[in-house]
Amino acid sequence: MSDSSRTDASAASKEEEVVVEAGGVVFRDGKEEALRSLDGHIGWLAAFPYGLQHVLAMFVANLAPIAIIVGAAGLSEDMRAVLIQNAMFIAGIGTFVQLFPVWRVGSGLPIVMGISFTFVTVACTVAATQGYGALVGAVIVGGLIEGVLGLFAQYWRRIITPIVAAVVVTSIGFSLLGVGAASFGGGTGAPDFGSAQNLILGTISLVACLAFQGLAKGATKQLSVLFGLVVGYLVAIVMGKVDFSGFANFELFSLPALMPVAPEFHPGAIVSIVLLFLVSATETVGDCSALTAVALKRSPNDRELSGAVTADGVISTFSGIFGCSPVTSFSQNVGLVAMTGVVNRRAIATGAFVLVLAGFVPVVSLVFASLPEAVLGGCTIMMFGNIIVSGFQMIASAGFSQRNITIAALSLAVGIGFTQMSDIFVIFPELLQSVFADNCVAMVFVVAILASLLLPKDEKVHGPLVVQDENGSVKTPE
Repeated sequence: MSDSSRTDASAASKEEEVVVEAGGVVFRDGKEEALRSLDGHIGWLAAFPYGLQHVLAMFVANLAPIAIIVGAAGLSEDMRAVLIQNAMFIAGIGTFVQLFPVWRVGSGLPIVMGISFTFVTVACTVAATQGYGALVGAVIVGGLIEGVLGLFAQYWRRIITPIVAAVVVTSIGFSLLGVGAASFGGGTGAPDFGSAQNLILGTISLVACLAFQGLAKGATKQLSVLFGLVVGYLVAIVMGKVDFSGFANFELFSLPALMPVAPEFHPGAIVSIVLLFLVSATETVGDCSALTAVALKRSPNDRELSGAVTADGVISTFSGIFGCSPVTSFSQNVGLVAMTGVVNRRAIATGAFVLVLAGFVPVVSLVFASLPEAVLGGCTIMMFGNIIVSGFQMIASAGFSQRNITIAALSLAVGIGFTQMSDIFVIFPELLQSVFADNCVAMVFVVAILASLLLPKDEKVHGPLVVQDENGSVKTPE
């Protein structure tokens, strides 16, 4: 064979290695490109670590609301274990529905679902005063109402202008900073909160994340959070900070419990929970806007927003049937997408599979639940900061007109400022206090919507005025 023939054959062979699979151009050495595409072709095993990373980022936050509400309701430890197992199952099913929509339920975006913190305060009040059954009934009804609302998102989403979505995303980031800091210190209410051991664990986990991100190459760089969690967990074992007592009498397999608590339907409880579902819908819209802006470089379309909110409601009703409180999109996982750029639905689906598995294999939940909070805080606190930066970028994209500046400044100042001094709401009815006093996202949303509807429209977005003279030189007008 001639030299030219061998050269051509070699080139053809190389081309075969890098071109093409599954209906699109996918480079075999282009794993990173596949991970940054919604439907990029990647093997399930190769995708698994990226999905596992999402599970690790949200696992404790998914369990905490149930544990808090169960404590307020005075339920037994056995019921607590059942509801925690159900919470894992529901989170996995909800994530699958968001990734792969059923009819008009689901967005098709890489959204991870979990038990919402938004409802904790009101849920504790309802469960303690009217019983856990009243809470379950309110969740079932409220979820159906949000689901119907989501189907008509194309009509009401127009009031959520780019600047409104931007400030809501920013407020979500600010609202999570305290969560990250609390985890870093060992978890709210922990007897050793802020101890040297917790701070060391959080710092080691954070440094491991940063070091891995700085030293790793290519697609591997995107596993920095997983690496930090593994390193932190191993160090925690050595320090004696991992509690293995939950493994003493575990079952290898058990089914999620359907209707573990009989629902009751109390009008007052339903109204309280429905109001919070409106806030949850707003947070989901904000999460969709943040996710598509930072990872897909575009705004969410009507179909995606409608499907996301509808899934929020339908899966929350499903959650109520299994005795759990409402679910929503998890902002910390939006932060993880912003940090890593991984949006591949197959990768996220492997994480959803782990969540569903945890609903059938209790030991899976026990392993993840033993992860110390300080380790989680060290690995997630930077992700929450990324959400704030994403919000700032969205504000810039909306334009710095005087109207937009006023909306952003007013809503963030009132929403974040007033909720830091929650006693300012003392003269308002208890229902309004429960919705707004400690929820800066709800307050920011209401103020931003009102300002957007009431302030006169700008004729155009004004930038710096630049004038050129006849020679082409730039001059500033007086």
